[in-house]
Amino acid sequence: MAAEMMCTVCGAAHPGDLREWCCACGGPFEVCFEAKFPLHEMRKRPPGLWRYREALPVGADILPVSIGEAMTPLAQLKIEGIQIAAKLDFLFPTGSYKDRGATVMLTRMRELGVQEAVEDSSGNAAAAISAYAARAGIRCHIYVPQGTSPAKLYQIASYGSGIVQVPGGRQATAEAAMTAADKIYYASHYWNPFFNQGIKTFAFELWEQLGDRAPDVVVVPAGHGSLVLGCYRGFSDLLNAGLIRQLPCIVAVQSTACAPLYRIWSENLDHLPDIVQEPTLAEGISITRPVRWRQIKEAIAQTKGRVVIVSDDEIPAMLAVLARQGVLAEPTSAAAPAGLSHLIREGYIRAGQIVVVSITGHGLKAAEKVSHIIQNKPG
Repeated sequence: MAAEMMCTVCGAAHPGDLREWCCACGGPFEVCFEAKFPLHEMRKRPPGLWRYREALPVGADILPVSIGEAMTPLAQLKIEGIQIAAKLDFLFPTGSYKDRGATVMLTRMRELGVQEAVEDSSGNAAAAISAYAARAGIRCHIYVPQGTSPAKLYQIASYGSGIVQVPGGRQATAEAAMTAADKIYYASHYWNPFFNQGIKTFAFELWEQLGDRAPDVVVVPAGHGSLVLGCYRGFSDLLNAGLIRQLPCIVAVQSTACAPLYRIWSENLDHLPDIVQEPTLAEGISITRPVRWRQIKEAIAQTKGRVVIVSDDEIPAMLAVLARQGVLAEPTSAAAPAGLSHLIREGYIRAGQIVVVSITGHGLKAAEKVSHIIQNKPG
């Protein structure tokens, strides 16, 4: 594949087949690639993210590492009396939107001839990468914090990945994986730029489902920010191809217990602040040091978006609101619609706008916890 990679910090160019996971300066890479949309051919293909093959930076002759991902539904819901659209991205093979990134990244790894990889995650990313690595026949080692829930470990292990439990928290786990990555390919869902290239298919599907147009506002949860950047890249690709007129406002939602991106946005910081991580129901977005924070800040600014914070007190009620409309989400996935509720009450969202919220993970992944939360919600 001819596409090059560029460091997002120092701007240095690198060959596309580079296996290092970051630049010498420590910055993350981005793929330099012009997306194409051959509409006539594209629309002959089955609905699903690989219908946008020419918009993805993998070789045309490479067989995708796929588990039959379909185009996820766009369901109409009511929040605060306003009709919005919910993109049900938990309806992927492993139960979360992370399959978008995993299928593209593992396809690229197949193209590179990777035989063994390491990843650090204890949640949806680990499950997705483990599943697609199994599909690709690539040995996978998942580093997780010691004390990770047995349910999560079961899903990861069921795909055949080796699990390494690391004493300490999330940062210690990442550091251990990075050390292992000196010798093994680092299939990181936040460092690897090909994972994020897969996430942008979220925007492509929305464009088609909305009748070849962009929404006015997209609301997504943000930890490492892959959905923020995926929306920005995807809609930018469509804009550059002349298929939409303007970018939607992108709203990122964080938990009050861990909100570095909110601090950066609200205080206009030019550095990553030190954050004390507190326990939260939205554990999937509890990330203290998102490595692509500069890109996230730029994406929010370029789309005239914003960052919103929600408390744990708001999650149980929103889980119930979703469930009563037929959508069973995991706790982290309730953060984005809870943030949307804020926006509606503040007047940022108005009736008549096309508003989309992402529901990222299935409630069956945390059925016991979701049941307990909903049954014991205040009021």
